[in-house]
Amino acid sequence: MNSFIFHTPTKVFFGKNEEQKIGEILTKFNAKKILLHYGKISIIKSGLLEKIKTYLEKAEIKYVELGGVDPNPKLSLVEKGVELVKKEQVDFILAIGGGSVIDSAKSIAVGAFVEHSPWLFSTHEKTPRNALPLGVILTLAASGSDMSDSCVITNEKTKEKRGFNSPFNRPKFAVLNPELTYTVSAYQTACGIVDIMMHTLERFISIGEVTEPTDSIAIGLLKAVYQAGKVAIKEPKNYEARATLLWANSLSHNGLTSCGRAFVMSVHQLEHELSGMFDEIAHGAGLAILWPAWAKHAYPFAKDRFKRFVYEVMEIAPSGNEDLDIEKGIQKLKDFFKEIGMPVTLKEVNITEDDIKKLAVNVTFHHTRIIRDVIEIDEAMALKIYREAL
Repeated sequence: MNSFIFHTPTKVFFGKNEEQKIGEILTKFNAKKILLHYGKISIIKSGLLEKIKTYLEKAEIKYVELGGVDPNPKLSLVEKGVELVKKEQVDFILAIGGGSVIDSAKSIAVGAFVEHSPWLFSTHEKTPRNALPLGVILTLAASGSDMSDSCVITNEKTKEKRGFNSPFNRPKFAVLNPELTYTVSAYQTACGIVDIMMHTLERFISIGEVTEPTDSIAIGLLKAVYQAGKVAIKEPKNYEARATLLWANSLSHNGLTSCGRAFVMSVHQLEHELSGMFDEIAHGAGLAILWPAWAKHAYPFAKDRFKRFVYEVMEIAPSGNEDLDIEKGIQKLKDFFKEIGMPVTLKEVNITEDDIKKLAVNVTFHHTRIIRDVIEIDEAMALKIYREAL
């Protein structure tokens, strides 16, 4: 087990009606004037935005608003948000929504203290030194951004999707009410299920040795999401299923399931190129397509970890042929993704052979990097994986 530091400072308020305490929560964090940051239609249609405004007004907390966050959050809106918080002298940001809204808010928060574009943090040309404090009211179980130190933004001009990690990205608090996820569509629920599983699975199947109890936590989380996901798709107002997904969302990306392990999340990097270039493709959908294709190339180099996953999570009965069992497990997960409504091939999202050639070049940053994980991904290997997914 590698040495590690585990620090997850986000305070979680979990349960029914917890969002009603938002005025009290923000007061305890000394928020005087906040930026309300959110998406587009659903938060308005559900009435949640107006309720939050009422709670803030009762607590005498001033606010300014910036809505319009896209599913793949855009740099242009981030830059607009930075300008707004500086002009209005905002001292706290409240993100209401899912991972895209939270990531947009994180980029605004670190951008508020610099004169250059916050995109330079995403390209690792600059490192954050400060940030506005940030809180979250979560409405979607997916990205785990509510407790993570990561932030992923899309530059729509260059069609690049890039992420960076920083302790300044950690939200101060996260309000998690499973009932707020009841109205999430079946498609977005499925995207979230995939994202939660991949955040966990990519850490579990990565370079490194056995790391108990971290590995057991990851396996338990995968089992829980696999089972609850089936229920939530069929019964969208099943509280326990939604609660399981919402809490798993947070645990999957707050660092817990990687303690003592090195991890690269190479499938996420393959997918970022996909949804960065083709904005209409949801992140979870891209992962559902790409992970089985990556796994077919990777499993010979991490058989022990793949075996534990397919036997314990996918419930494959050992046949005496480990390779066959692993391949059955990979296929079973792919079938599960299809069952919950996810695309499982690139053709389903209108990607062509010419497109995958561009993706393979882009994921290597035009031949300047190799992703070193269970398998090394250079342009040739990236092309093989994209082609397998086609």
